[in-house]
Amino acid sequence: MDLAPYAAQPETSRGRSLPETPPEGRSEYQRDRDRIVHSTAFRRLEYKTQVFVNHEGDLFRTRLTHSIEVAQIARSVARNLGLNEDLVEAISLAHDLGHTPFGHAGQDALNDCMKPFGGFEHNLQSLRVVDHLENRYGAFEGLNLTFETREGILKHCSPRNAETLGELGRRFLERRQPGLEAQLANIADELAYNNHDVDDGLRSGLVELEALSEVAIFRKHLDEVRALFPALKDRRLVHETVRRMINTLVIDLTETTRRRIAEARPGSIDEVRAAPPLVAFSEPVHEAQLELKRFLRTNLYQHFRVARMAAKSRRIVAELFAAFTGDRRLLPPEFQQRADEQGERAIADYIAGMTDRYAIAEHRRLFAIENA
Repeated sequence: MDLAPYAAQPETSRGRSLPETPPEGRSEYQRDRDRIVHSTAFRRLEYKTQVFVNHEGDLFRTRLTHSIEVAQIARSVARNLGLNEDLVEAISLAHDLGHTPFGHAGQDALNDCMKPFGGFEHNLQSLRVVDHLENRYGAFEGLNLTFETREGILKHCSPRNAETLGELGRRFLERRQPGLEAQLANIADELAYNNHDVDDGLRSGLVELEALSEVAIFRKHLDEVRALFPALKDRRLVHETVRRMINTLVIDLTETTRRRIAEARPGSIDEVRAAPPLVAFSEPVHEAQLELKRFLRTNLYQHFRVARMAAKSRRIVAELFAAFTGDRRLLPPEFQQRADEQGERAIADYIAGMTDRYAIAEHRRLFAIENA
């Protein structure tokens, strides 16, 4: 498929930190995607969670399934807009590589631990993973990804951190936008997150169908499914509703973005970067998404069962951090050496790289008497 002029063109990429011979039989962005898929951090996403801790059930979303779902949504929109599907897929698959175990509870706990040492933010950590922590290639550390993929991974960044990132951080200081593929991956992440948490919330029993029916966008599609399939119940009813809701959001996102692109008339990715944000929902759908997000925050994320698990998760992360900073001999040998060189940042790298189950097991090994 021919790419639109405002799409990211692999032939005019800003390149890699360390130049490489161009790949044969695939584009630069396909090479990025392949390196991400083969990375250790990507495989670990299978056992890192969204809302529910890994051992709570086999059917809840993990960071891996979420990343795949984000890529699927983003590629569908990218194809309809003439954007670079390979790039948007690479960004989507890499965007959560730096997430801690235990979802946002783990991230918040590690950030609290690291506040005296520069803090912790999972977008920066994802960039750190692909730039430094993955060690698979003889010629360089990290994955040596293209500028455009790294640009998409770094969704947020404080001015203080941006100043340390050179060209990659400049857009945050100049208040410019990333390319459309990066903008799209960011919105697809939010879309997938909200709607699949609806599915997991209902599956867990923490969210009641009747209560969720008070949310306008969900009620609209639930009524539609019930009118078409009056006898449908339980999981099939929920699945039909959620998939139709996602379809409505994807169509609105595509049409609204196409209209905004037509109004801005960018002729290249650099003109996209100089324009206001172009990938967006229409205002009514944006408001509907906000209503859904508010419902999930009140009824799922703040549910007492989720709060209890989050409290346990924060304690595990905090106690691991305290143990390792108090006695670096407790770290695996390779991290002992790195901690001597990089201090607490290396300890944060070790904890952030853990899966849910590994963090629980490591905590047990350190603190349970029977495992001494």
